[in-house]
Amino acid sequence: MSGSQAGAPGGEESSVGPALARMRKARRMTGTQLGKLVGISQSMVSRIENGIGLPDPVKVGEIARALGGADGEVEQLVEMAERANDRLTDLRPDSASLANRQQSANHAEGDARTIRVFQPAVIPGLLQTSEYSRAVLAGFQRLSHPGDDPRDEAAIAAAVSGRIQRQEILADQMKSFHFILTEAALTNRLAPPEHMPAQILRIREISAQQNVSIAIVPADATLPVAPMHGFELLDETTLFVDIFNTGLVSHGKNDGRIFRQVFELYAEVATADIDPFLDRYRRKFLDRLES
Repeated sequence: MSGSQAGAPGGEESSVGPALARMRKARRMTGTQLGKLVGISQSMVSRIENGIGLPDPVKVGEIARALGGADGEVEQLVEMAERANDRLTDLRPDSASLANRQQSANHAEGDARTIRVFQPAVIPGLLQTSEYSRAVLAGFQRLSHPGDDPRDEAAIAAAVSGRIQRQEILADQMKSFHFILTEAALTNRLAPPEHMPAQILRIREISAQQNVSIAIVPADATLPVAPMHGFELLDETTLFVDIFNTGLVSHGKNDGRIFRQVFELYAEVATADIDPFLDRYRRKFLDRLES
């Protein structure tokens, strides 16, 4: 569903905001005061109350409890927010550029404790070198802005910078990261061969971190479900799916449950012994450069 439809009158999300606004006004509290009470900005309070975007069920619960809502009332509002979020929503209205999408992902990852990433075709963004990232993001930029535009190079550079900045979060030992990629992600030719040895070295370096696990699904493995697309699951509460022309997000419990199940199914056929794969493909790329 597109973002322009997500806030349509009569939807679950259009009921949650006014209900919270009525509760706040009954308490004679300003939006700024409420924001300080629950640790969010006044502008976010305004967005929630006015039904701009989909309401975060966790935030809805925190706000309703802070406003003195009875248990039943809080549960009802949270359930309404969950139903509103239980669908994949187009990110384009809030993330018109590749760089903005990196910022949105960075913000969401900052709030998560456990991050799970599955990628069947490309190296996951949090593991990419800048050169590999540039090759991937340049392709998406060409799709969204066909033709020669002198602004494309600046847009690509900003997106690459944002993606590399996102990787700083890997150093946070309070978070855990779990990556599953298929062997095809190592073989697909997205970046020039001369950049791939460094990319493989990057994967090896990150895999050595105590808070990171990386597993690879061998090419000859029997796949549990068709690898239609990659995804990133944050604490089972936020789901990101990249498609060719946009990014999709869901905060729905059902979506989180299904994609967690997909992740676990692939974990059963993946191996954490990734060094033989990395050694083989690094040698393969180096041989190609020497030939």
